[in-house]
Amino acid sequence: MHVAWKYFQARGFGFPRFKKFGQFKSLLFPQFKENPVTNVHIKLPKIGAIPINLHRPIPTGFVVKQVRVLRKADYWYASISLQCDVSVPDPTPHGHPIGVDIGLEKFLATSDGVLVKPPKFFKQLQSELKLLQRRLARKQQRSKNYEKQRLKVARLHHQIDNTRKDFHYKQAHALCDAGDMVFMEDLNYRTSAKGMFGKHMLDAGFGQFRTIVKYVCWKRGKFFREVDARGTSQECPECGGEVKKDLSVRVHSCPHCGYKTDRDVAAGQNIRNRGIALISTAGLAGMETACADDLPGTGENQSRQVSKSRKRKTRKSSK
Repeated sequence: MHVAWKYFQARGFGFPRFKKFGQFKSLLFPQFKENPVTNVHIKLPKIGAIPINLHRPIPTGFVVKQVRVLRKADYWYASISLQCDVSVPDPTPHGHPIGVDIGLEKFLATSDGVLVKPPKFFKQLQSELKLLQRRLARKQQRSKNYEKQRLKVARLHHQIDNTRKDFHYKQAHALCDAGDMVFMEDLNYRTSAKGMFGKHMLDAGFGQFRTIVKYVCWKRGKFFREVDARGTSQECPECGGEVKKDLSVRVHSCPHCGYKTDRDVAAGQNIRNRGIALISTAGLAGMETACADDLPGTGENQSRQVSKSRKRKTRKSSK
């Protein structure tokens, strides 16, 4: 308490607070002299060897720098940070481009005509979660029965989170299998989640999906870029003409050139065209033969399109 108060007076912020039960769920071990991980144990300072389920071995040439022990819904995880002195270049534009449009009616629509239905993980288990939360509200707080019921609610939330993240990773890898360049919209999903469809937006996890796609593309050497999202559904991907339509119109039909396709597919094609024009790389225009018809949970590929070029802030102490 004395040390915390001394730091507070020196910095001018960070008032010491009481640590209530269950507030902190992680523990960081910042440094190690030797590798603490074996095939069956992890050796932590002042704790000793703990049996673990090692997902994959430590790669050769990597050094364990720190270990963070996490607790999620009465399950314990160890997040290991590794270091290796290597230079990993960022992927460069190359190969087949794919524009990805995401939404509530169709979770995913690509420029190649692939449509993925939204899984709605939270909505499927909402009735079960409602029952568990009602039972939790009737328990006496801090009692043993309250803690048992709280863990049931936390485990169900943890299950929803894991299934959603697993779906996002599978879709991200499928996109990387289908193309070499992935373009997505630059949208602020946090603002969209505050509207009337906030629960459905949070259930889909669009922000997490975009972050995962960006990471998977970097890991697999695919090029990823975000493009301007304004007017992607109000523009014809073939002729570039303006085609006004509200949300009830789900088919894009251009009166200028006669091009007709699904509304979300047309938006994905506009995203692809803007991405190609943004990177301004020669040799990307022309007919592409790669198709993205192997995405899990998708419909049939409608057509093969032609790629066309177009144009912490810290608080200062008061003196």
